[in-house]
Order: sequence, then C-alpha cells, then structure tokens
Amino acid sequence: MQYSKLSIIIKPNNKIPNFIGSQIRGALGYALKKVTCINPSYKCDGCFATNNCLYYQFYEKKNSFHKYRFDFELGFEYYNFDFYLFDDACEKLPYVVSAFYMMLTQNGLGKERTTYKDFDMYVNDSSCIDKHQIKLPKEYIKTFQIDTICQDITLKLVTPLRIKKENIFVRGDTLELKDIVNSIYQRQMQLLGAGYKKFPYEIEGEIVAKELHYKELTRESNRQKTTMNMGGIMGQIKIKNLNKESSEVLKLGELLGVGKQTVFGLGKIKVEESNE
Repeated sequence: MQYSKLSIIIKPNNKIPNFIGSQIRGALGYALKKVTCINPSYKCDGCFATNNCLYYQFYEKKNSFHKYRFDFELGFEYYNFDFYLFDDACEKLPYVVSAFYMMLTQNGLGKERTTYKDFDMYVNDSSCIDKHQIKLPKEYIKTFQIDTICQDITLKLVTPLRIKKENIFVRGDTLELKDIVNSIYQRQMQLLGAGYKKFPYEIEGEIVAKELHYKELTRESNRQKTTMNMGGIMGQIKIKNLNKESSEVLKLGELLGVGKQTVFGLGKIKVEESNE
C-alpha cells in the first residue's frame, strides 16, 4: 500500500472544537476547489473536467471510495492532525499541500475564518515550509511496511468506530475481532480498486477483555442543512494469540483507519503490544 502523510500543527489563541474533523474537512474542501477548479462556472454539475478534478473526486463524486482520511485525537487544546493520501491519490499531494496552505493563510478556520501565519507543516515528518514558501521533497510517496508481528496486543479505539453488522451499527460488546479485521481488509481492497474479496486467511485471536463505550458525536451539515450522527465505539480491547495474518491487518488499520467516515477522522486505532 502506497501512502503520503501531511501533518499540521497550529497553536491558536482561541478554543478549538473537541472534534475537529468536520471543520477541517469542510475548510479543506473550500480551498481545494479554489486550487483545482478550471471551470468558469465554478459548478460541478455537468462539468467537463470531473474525471481529472481532485475536488470532485474527494467531495462530490457519488458512490465512490475516497482515497484519503484525516487522523487526529479528540479533545486536543490545539490543532494537531495528519492527512493521509492513498494509492494513486498520493500523486496529487502538491495540490493538497497548496489547498491546506491556502486554507490556513487566506480562507481561515471556524466561523470567524481565523487565518494563521505561524504553523508547522510536514510531509512524511519532514518540514515542507521554508520562510512562508512551500518546499516539497523530491520523493513523497512511501510504501507501508510492517516491522514486527505481535501476538498479544491492546487494541485502542482512539476515535469513534462505526461498523455495521446486519445493517445495524455496532454499539458495544457485540464487536468481534473478525468485524475489525474484515473492515480493514475490505477498505484495503477498495483503495486498491479490487472490489469485494473475502479475507483469504483464518482470523485467529482471543479477546480476553473489553473496555468499550459508545461515544455520542454529531456534526452539522451545511450542504444538507441537518445534524448528522457520527457516534461510535471507543475504548480498548485486549487480544491474545493473534495469528500473523490478523496481526498484519490490524497494523495496516493504524494507517488506513477502520469502519465508516474515516475521511472525517473516525475509526482511528492504535495497536500496542501487551506484555501481561
């Protein structure tokens, strides 16, 4: 799996939302349209350039799988987030960096449209801003690699996880290891354009403890003029005796995210080796 990571840190004087996903995704979309749109009408409906438009692919295209996601934790006192691009979307990183720079320096964030002069921006952990100019590295596409395999882990659900079973969102103890592994694997297949494929290995691992709770979360949709539910499961799960294939998929989930609405920052997980 190929990916590129853009990281941004801003320490504003004002208070920021507990959940920043809706705000920063909306602000990025506004800037990305300014950066990429070549249609004089500035409208997507009937546009001649939709097949090559990054904004259209990321925000307007129906029934498609988006090759990006936001990554952050809830409740930070300042903006500290990553933005991941996957597969062939990595080639569009220069447009994305330009859009984020415009978002921060010209368009602003929040209802007050607050702009910023002082912020840090990194591509794959290397600074890409020098004297208020964007300086991209020559190589910015990386290949995901797994260095270690862990049999006994603590799986932390850092932001709300939204997974459906029998067309109903899981809300607690019915969450199983196979639900998480299958969700990550299907996400990988969709990112690679492979369509649905059954996970080709046995899913082996024993859940020995769960500390889960349902986190209520909503966002206001300006487009649909409604409040949308973004709630999901948070907490941690202790798992023993994972087989190699299941362990590898969970590590991949740290990169790709799990479940629905990962483009807003949901479904962030961490895999930590357990020594108990």
